[in-house]
Amino acid sequence: MHLTDKIKQILKNYESESPAVKSNIVKILMSGKLAGTGKMLILPVDQGFEHGPAKSFAPNLSAYDPEYHIKLALDAGLNAYAAPKGMLEAISDEFRGTIPLILKANSSNSLISRKSDPNQSITANIQDAIHLGCTAIGFTIYPGSDDSLGMIEEVSEMISEAKSYGLATVVWSYARGGDLTKKGETALDIVAYAAHIAALIGANIIKVKPPSEVIETESVAKIYSKNASDYKNLSNRIKHIMQAAFSCKRLVIFSGGTAKTEDEIYKEIHAISDGGGNGSIIGRNSFQRPYDKAIKLLSNIIKIYLNK
Repeated sequence: MHLTDKIKQILKNYESESPAVKSNIVKILMSGKLAGTGKMLILPVDQGFEHGPAKSFAPNLSAYDPEYHIKLALDAGLNAYAAPKGMLEAISDEFRGTIPLILKANSSNSLISRKSDPNQSITANIQDAIHLGCTAIGFTIYPGSDDSLGMIEEVSEMISEAKSYGLATVVWSYARGGDLTKKGETALDIVAYAAHIAALIGANIIKVKPPSEVIETESVAKIYSKNASDYKNLSNRIKHIMQAAFSCKRLVIFSGGTAKTEDEIYKEIHAISDGGGNGSIIGRNSFQRPYDKAIKLLSNIIKIYLNK
């Protein structure tokens, strides 16, 4: 398949990257039913690490099996599949080369003390990604956490190493911890800041949460108040996040988050599409549903991004 004009336009925004990194970005953008559109739909399955197996997979017992997820990603026609090392090792032989893989290289867990500021431990490395045939490697950072400076330094170094081997990089940038309130984690100004930080440390693809109209930081409240009426609309808030990601010059995808109804999901996807977002990365809202319902959900999301 030849590169579309849209993909060529996106690649111009990554002019400093090596041909190998660009090729891996292309693999993701040219895979699945959204190939060539500049839109992406990715299945992430790192929730077992973050929330535990029962919370993640008990609603759909088939989801305990790593093969379930990659089959779901393939049958739905998604752009890529992202997971920790162990899950990719469990499927790497039978499904090698069938879909771009993203190795999630750091994780946390919900068993640690809530008094601890949010942090992540490195659970995989660049050589693991190469060994598993991955297209990209992904990391989470928590801007706002008292441990965020160390995380950003660590991830920045691994991004540079990944790029030296030709791997594309994805950063989950979730503001959390420190003095942030719970509502502040998805506040418009905070999500924009998180997206910008991910762009600054060299992420090729940035993952953030859809922003609310809350403004967390008092020092910027006056700036945002000038367009307060515009920001009541989610699609306009998405546009602002894209603006923070180098004026739309970085690929930004939005998380699916906690359980939602199908109508709530579709409404959100329409807003992401209308706001110029590059797509979604949806885990629990897909794999916790029965297989046929998950396929239907993901197919309908693809149709929205295709404007069908």
